[in-house]
Amino acid sequence: MHGLEVDYYDKMNFIYLDIDDPANEEFKQELRFIYQPHMFLLDGNGQVLHEWVGPLPREEFENVFQVVLSQ
Repeated sequence: MHGLEVDYYDKMNFIYLDIDDPANEEFKQELRFIYQPHMFLLDGNGQVLHEWVGPLPREEFENVFQVVLSQ
């Protein structure tokens, strides 16, 4: 994920939540977090555009990023 953040730093923000921090419980419930890693692509209003569960190759993320960024 950090490599993607380097490549897309000027196009999107990457935010990491500590799932063990009780302060993030509300976010976990709202996003229906189920498994680590569980990644979400949100729009500027906080709506989930896409989500990924489990370890995935970089290409899985890049394909979705490209579609969303081209809209």
